Amino acid sequence: MIASLKAWARRLKSQLILLWLCLRQPDIPKLAWLVSLATVAYAFSPIDLIPDFIPVLGFLDDVILVPLGIALALRLIPQALLLRCQPEAERLAGQKLPFKGRWVAAAVVVSAWLALLGWWLAVYLAR
Repeated sequence: MIASLKAWARRLKSQLILLWLCLRQPDIPKLAWLVSLATVAYAFSPIDLIPDFIPVLGFLDDVILVPLGIALALRLIPQALLLRCQPEAERLAGQKLPFKGRWVAAAVVVSAWLALLGWWLAVYLAR
């Protein structure tokens, strides 16, 4: 069971790298770009929807949201684009990746949360 979990985690890492590489292509459709960006930003962000220190639920959001985001993004990206980026994704999956963009991803997630909070407050206060 542990071996299958490790293989699943490696597959997720490879798919996240594939999404990241597809994001950098100029011919990616806009909806696929948006879903891929949100998925990659959430996966690499140090800020989670439910904090990890909350028992079970803290890790459950990562186990459910990230794979669902990956699956949706992969369905939205054209097959030709995926096939074009796949070799480099497989090459990079075997390497240790730098996390230079981690704070950028965190800023995107925090900005999204703040925008959502601002929208909610505006709607709530407008009543």
